[in-house]
Amino acid sequence: MGRPGAWAQYRALLAKDLRQELRTREMLTSMAVYALLVLTVYGAALSQVGDRVQTVSLAGGMLWALIVFTSLLGLNRSFSHETESGCLEGILLAPVDRAVVFAAKATSNLIFLLAVEALSVPLFFLFFLSGAELAATTPLIAVPLAVGTVGVAGVGTLLSTMTIDTRGRDVLLAILFIPVAFPLLYACVSATTTAFLGVEGTLGGFWTSCAVAGAYDVIMIAAAWGLYEFILDA
Repeated sequence: MGRPGAWAQYRALLAKDLRQELRTREMLTSMAVYALLVLTVYGAALSQVGDRVQTVSLAGGMLWALIVFTSLLGLNRSFSHETESGCLEGILLAPVDRAVVFAAKATSNLIFLLAVEALSVPLFFLFFLSGAELAATTPLIAVPLAVGTVGVAGVGTLLSTMTIDTRGRDVLLAILFIPVAFPLLYACVSATTTAFLGVEGTLGGFWTSCAVAGAYDVIMIAAAWGLYEFILDA
């Protein structure tokens, strides 16, 4: 039998991750529970804030803090099964392109992050913004959420691979991730806040921030694609 093509390798690896998660539900469950806990902490912290306008102005940063902390928990678990069962060594011994491994793992992480966001974002609106007067531009938050989640999944997959066998990998991943992803997070928070506030004449800044986030995604994912072979073999 000949060596399967890159597309066949990608589908096989992605299907493995999805089947494994659907069987155990460890990553999705832990991320969903953590998101609920963060929302509970937000509720306690903002329980004395009666000004809904102030809550809306803080909503962009709060939403992205929720996404980042929840994502870090999930990304720490993304290679747990491979390292615990020796599956990673089997993948390295197989004739599989290392860049395809990155693409499959980043895609599975992206799917899991989007699934948790589909639960946590509506709850965020329900708990904190249900009584607020939202701007007509609020639905535009879907753009920075999508662009930002792609970047978080790509960069997070690369960094979680780097910290697989390190001591204290949970803390180390956060230490590496926050500085590396800061430009992406800054642009996404800016765009999300602009969409929430809906101030006239600020849509130009919204699209500029989204463009910055998109450019970050392209550059960092391309770099991860090229460097992943060296990082995984190391």
